[in-house]
Amino acid sequence: MSMDTAGTPRRIRVLIVDDHPMVRDGVSASIRGQSDMELCGEAETAEAAIELFKELKPDITLMDLRLPGASGVEAIAQIRSHFPAARIIVLTTYQGDVQALRALRAGASGYLLKTSMRRDLLDTIRSVHSGRKVIPPEIATAMAIYVSNDELSKRELEILRQVAAGLPNKLIAERLSISPDTVKSHIANILSKLGANDRTHAVTLAVRRGYFDLDA
Repeated sequence: MSMDTAGTPRRIRVLIVDDHPMVRDGVSASIRGQSDMELCGEAETAEAAIELFKELKPDITLMDLRLPGASGVEAIAQIRSHFPAARIIVLTTYQGDVQALRALRAGASGYLLKTSMRRDLLDTIRSVHSGRKVIPPEIATAMAIYVSNDELSKRELEILRQVAAGLPNKLIAERLSISPDTVKSHIANILSKLGANDRTHAVTLAVRRGYFDLDA
């Protein structure tokens, strides 16, 4: 625990950003029982998180990736652009390497899966507060495996979402105002980048790696 200017132990001040009240309540309950931590604020959107961070200057921010409006990754980038020393831990259901890599590139210091929050939340907060980066082993392994792979482009991701919806090339082409041959070429690139055997396999791999989820 750090000390303030009077030599009194200072608690780690935590801001939670999540649009689910149950998640915020769970974090609050976990932190409430710790002598070295306190919850200093809660936000439900990226925009609110940025404003609240400027006001509160928390030691640690827990940031969900999937928020109404702007994403958690965008919020991380915005906060870090104004406060380069900000320590932000991603709190998410995504297990894919793509989302983790984007969050870390935006400036996150830690990545915590909500499924392991009960077990790892407090240790992760303390570790990141002490200056360490924290990434779950399974995500770190996936990132190492795919680090040399090209990411899907915005257009390729757009097409793959249409594929996931069950649309044939001709209808995808009409919707995106491009030719069927262009769609076919993009799909070939998608299969190559993901190492997929076919269209269905490509969708499965993209969801697993965190490019998107089928409920979005």
